[in-house]
Amino acid sequence: MVINTNITAQVSANNLQSSSAMLSKSLARLSSGQKIINPSDDAAGLAVASRLNAQIQRTNAAKTNVSNAISFTQTQDGYLKKIGKALDRMSELTLLAQDVTKSDSDRALYNNEYGQLSAYITNAATKEFNGVALFSPTSLNVTIDSEGNTFTMAGVDLAAASYTTLATDDLSTVAGAVTALTNVKAAINQLSIDRSSIGAYQTRLNYTGEQLSVSAENLTAANSRIMDVDVAEESTQYAKANILVQSGTAMLAQANSMPNSVLRLLQQ
Repeated sequence: MVINTNITAQVSANNLQSSSAMLSKSLARLSSGQKIINPSDDAAGLAVASRLNAQIQRTNAAKTNVSNAISFTQTQDGYLKKIGKALDRMSELTLLAQDVTKSDSDRALYNNEYGQLSAYITNAATKEFNGVALFSPTSLNVTIDSEGNTFTMAGVDLAAASYTTLATDDLSTVAGAVTALTNVKAAINQLSIDRSSIGAYQTRLNYTGEQLSVSAENLTAANSRIMDVDVAEESTQYAKANILVQSGTAMLAQANSMPNSVLRLLQQ
């Protein structure tokens, strides 16, 4: 038996230190809900999770962009729907102005209403959505994924000749009413094309938004499998480490008391 070197106590202390480290790690994982506390826990997993988390954030941003683009097209169509009603009334007025039983004074009244409706269409052409022109020949590129890819929405131009010609119409005469009818029919045709295009964009944007939601969900699940702790499994590890720490502490106390037995030999 030796006194200067207590190998048993050193071994017990090392085991206790290891068990304490395991207990601390389990406590950190259970309290944070994360499997990877330090990069050394899983360096490769942390790198993958970091990239996935960034991609999730970008995907959510793209989803927001798509939602805003849908709102933009809905606002556009809201105006165009009312413009469609205005054009319907204007086409009706052109026919009324061609009535041979109407006097020029009557046609002047029709022309006044026609001009007000035309001014309404002209005014709508200047409307904006969050500072962006609703009706412009400029195309808009909408972000559709986390990599910044886009698709182009052609602009709806209420300043196009099909619409602006209406402002020059005059229903004061039958001949003018005939010309106005031709112009209104052209505007109605252009409006139907514009609304159809907006509807097609909305369909694509809706599908894109749904796809982004699914992608974000799948990416989040993949990230969770790497980063999130399995509470049931980690609770078992915690219980194991806790028992080892308690037993290691008791055994270290026993190992430290072993040299005391040497005193009994000296007392003989």
